[in-house]
This record gives sequence, structure tokens and C-alpha cells, in this order.
Amino acid sequence: MSIKRTAKAHWNGTFKEGTGDLTTQSTTLNKTQYSFKTRFESGVGTNPEELIAAAHAGCFTMAVGYALSEAGYTPGNLDTEATLDLDMAAVAITGIHLDLKGAKIEGVSEDKFKEIAEGAKANCIVSRALSVPITLTVQYV
Repeated sequence: MSIKRTAKAHWNGTFKEGTGDLTTQSTTLNKTQYSFKTRFESGVGTNPEELIAAAHAGCFTMAVGYALSEAGYTPGNLDTEATLDLDMAAVAITGIHLDLKGAKIEGVSEDKFKEIAEGAKANCIVSRALSVPITLTVQYV
């Protein structure tokens, strides 16, 4: 079985002065604006790099929950912040760092939790789609 997800982008104008919008199939993003300022400076709207970071945080966190469940544990609160590094000189994404905070789970040692998180980092769908270094910090409280 294959699932297809779609998103649309519209752009009008030059690289620095132009504007665009993004719409996702679910319409969670619905003509959400993006521009040079929202991508490389600051401004209201989103940008492709922010969306990659959000997708990675969401996918990885779900993968941790899945792996815990598959190992017979009941996952509690899991929170991940993904930080994407954009090297402006190279005009390239150079890596993503995942910072996972997980609530203690009955029967799961800190080492086991870290092992499960490392497996999720390596195997989540978005991690596998990316060709940049991915690092991970785990806080198990």
C-alpha cells in the first residue's frame, strides 16, 4: 500500500522581494506565507527549513512512542525540539539536532530509553529521507 501526501507552493517575484504561500493537502497550512524575510531573516510566515524541522520532530517523537510500545512499555509524555542548521555560506542544510525530553516510564532504565531513542533517530521515516548528520540529546526525567 502506498500513501501519497501533497503540498503546493506558489511564488511571485524576485528572490529577495517576492512572496509566496504554501498549502498542504490537509489545509493545516492554507496559503501560509513565506518570503526571503521569513526564510533568512525574521518575519511572519514559515519557511522550508522550519517545516523540515517540524516534520522531523514529529516523526521522530512518534517513532520513539512506537518503539516503546513495541517493546511492551506504555509511553508517557515525549517532547522533542528539532534544530536545523542552515549554513548560509554553503547554502546548505548541514545537520539537524534532536533534543528529546521523556517522562520516566515504569520498567525503563535511562540506558534503555536512550537506546530506544537512538533507534528511533536512525529509523524514523524523516531521518531516513535526510542526507545530513543527525544528532540527539536525551533527557529522561
